[in-house]
This record gives sequence, structure tokens and C-alpha cells, in this order.
Amino acid sequence: MSRVLCQLSYAAIFLYAKGKAGSLSTDLYFSRRFPIISVMALNCGIVGLPNVGKSTIFSALSSAPAEAANYPFCTINPNIGIVNVPDGRLSALATIFQPARVIPAAVEFVDIAGLVKGASHGEGMGNQFLSHIREAGMIAHVVRCFENPDVIHVDNRVDPASDIETVNIELALADLQTLEKRQERAERALKVQAAPEKKAAETVLAALAKIGAALEDGRPARSSALSADELAAVYDCHLITLKPQVYICNTDEAGVKAAAAGMPDERVLAVKSRAEAEGSEAVVICGKFEAELAGIEDEAEKAAFLEELGLRETGLTSLVRACYRLLGLATFFTAGNDECLAWTIHAVDAALRASGVIQSDFEKGFIKAEVYGFDDIVKYGTEAKIKEAGKYRVEGRDYIVRDGDVMFFKFNL
Repeated sequence: MSRVLCQLSYAAIFLYAKGKAGSLSTDLYFSRRFPIISVMALNCGIVGLPNVGKSTIFSALSSAPAEAANYPFCTINPNIGIVNVPDGRLSALATIFQPARVIPAAVEFVDIAGLVKGASHGEGMGNQFLSHIREAGMIAHVVRCFENPDVIHVDNRVDPASDIETVNIELALADLQTLEKRQERAERALKVQAAPEKKAAETVLAALAKIGAALEDGRPARSSALSADELAAVYDCHLITLKPQVYICNTDEAGVKAAAAGMPDERVLAVKSRAEAEGSEAVVICGKFEAELAGIEDEAEKAAFLEELGLRETGLTSLVRACYRLLGLATFFTAGNDECLAWTIHAVDAALRASGVIQSDFEKGFIKAEVYGFDDIVKYGTEAKIKEAGKYRVEGRDYIVRDGDVMFFKFNL
């Protein structure tokens, strides 16, 4: 198959194989994009107490209106939005290749209703909301760091540390309930099943013991240092606190400006301290400002607004980047006159797996990958000059893809 065809999207390959011409249909486009999301759990649940700004931030992220009001539980059913991953490298490739289409990587964000104390026992429709969180690949925990007498706080006070504790306790209690049920099943299997099943049950029980100790100590399940086998054994539990979590400090414009200047206020510092203790990250955002910014189409005007607050990029861009880092993801590119695309993989994936992200047939018939770095195309300007400089490489199936690689796969169907 020709190199040009290797650069085409799944949808275009389908049309080519059928001998049809024409533009990509919506159905084909989404059939290519969203298997990646489902396989790699590239989705993020936005959680927090009621009235902390979750729906405002979601609307700014996805440019999709989410119900927002000054009372608890205005969001009953989760809102879902697909957010493009900001990547200046893709824009640079598009400038060089001038393709007909540019398709960025994407993350799915889910706006989940606010949790309250007692959610793990069903308070505030807690059981329904917790089930939505279990379906997410990671958690973005929004914490209110602003004063506004016109916006009700469920505890009638703004205290980020207390708010974090309330939500995290409910998530931990929900996980403990799940652990008890899973432990009963594993103990029954240990007594009545054959040797292979017993061994699997022993692995489950060992993992549950580590997780239970962490939860009872006030730590999330992700801090329990599970082995790869133990993680796989308890995957079916869908534990909430086993998921990566990023904190969002939702503050006002003054708070964002202070944080950008390296002088965050005490509320933001409290959230950052908690995130650091958990080995996580905290992103400072003014949800109201971001929502207003999302409504501006003129890029120069957007840049002026950011500069006014001392920001180099939007808080939402910082959030998406943080999600990528915490999920352990990386990006490689395919580039040509037809399309420039960003593809999402795990940071440790080899070329064989990366080829399968584009299309499963690539992985089945993999021959080799032709590779150069994004920095190389910026430095040399053309692929011909990259080859002259000896920077154009041929790699095999076991090559570990580097973030920013530009790749062309050759395969047999």
C-alpha cells in the first residue's frame, strides 16, 4: 500500500477500499475517533460540591451549554462534551504541510452533579452520581476558591480544605462498600473454585487488603502501590479513588492574576498543598473568565484578555494538559497534504500499538514505521532535508514512540 494511503484516516481508508469518492461522513469520522476514547478511557469526570462552578467550567471547556443555576443539584443527568487537546505542534505541522484537514486529539469531559455529605449512602441522589463517576477514566475535582454572597455554598462558608475532605471521604466510603462486596466474592471463590481460580482470588484479596488499608488511613486507592497483576485483578471494581485526580482551583480574576504572578492566595495554596501530598496536580482557573473567553472568536482579542491577567495560555488549556500528563498519555502525528492528525497513545506504547490506534489492519500487517521528530521538521523545513541530515529513521514494531514523533506506517493487508 502506498505511503500516501498510510497517511489517510480510518474513514478515508474505508472509502478508498470501497472505491468511493467524496467527503468524510459524520458517522465515519466518529467511528474513527471514539474507539480510541473508549479503549484508552480518555474521558474525565468533573466533580465537586454543588455550586462550585463545575457546569460553568464544563461549558467553557466544551463550548457546549450546561445547565448552571444558583441551587444544588441543578445538573441531574451528566452533560458530555468533547474537547480538542490544545497542541501548537499540530498547528505548526498544518502550516508546513497545508493539509485539507487538521484533526486534533480529543478528551471527553463529563459534567457530573455535585456531591454532598452522605452521598455514599444515597444523600443528594448520591448513588446515581457516584455511578457516573465510576464510568470516568479520571477525575477533575473542582474546588471553590472564591467569595460571592450571591452564590450559595452548601456549608455557608468557603473552605477549600474542608470541601475537598467532604468529597474525598464520600468517594472513599463508596469504594469501601465496593471492596466489601468484592471481598465476599473472592473469599467464596477461594473456598470452592479450582486451583487457577483460587490463585486469581488470592491476587484479588491481596490487592483489596492494600486498598482497604489505604482507604481506612484516609488515603485514596491509587496510593496503595498495587502491582500490574493486582491492578488488573481489581479492574472490575471500578474504584473511584483508584482513578487519577486533578484539582481545579476555581477562583476569581484577582485570584488567577495572583497565581500567575507566583503569589497564590491561601485558598489556592491549600488546594495545591493537598494535590502535592497526593502526587497530583492543581490547576488555577477562573470559570467565569474562561466562559467569557470561550465566547470570543477573535484570537487577538483573546490574547489581549489573557495578557491582562498575566496568562500565557487559558486555564482550560492547562487543565487539558494536566489531564494528559496524569493519564500517562502521549501524542504522535501523521502529516501530509491530505491531513495532519494528532493521535493519542500511552507514553510507553511501541510502534506496533501506535499503528493499531490508527487502524487495526495497520497493527495486523505491520512492516515498519518511518519516523522523524517534530523538532526536525521545524528545524529543516522539509522531509527531504530531514533525510539529507540523517534524521529520518526506520523503526520496527518494538520501537517506543516518543511524544511528538511524526510517523508513517507501512503494512500488508
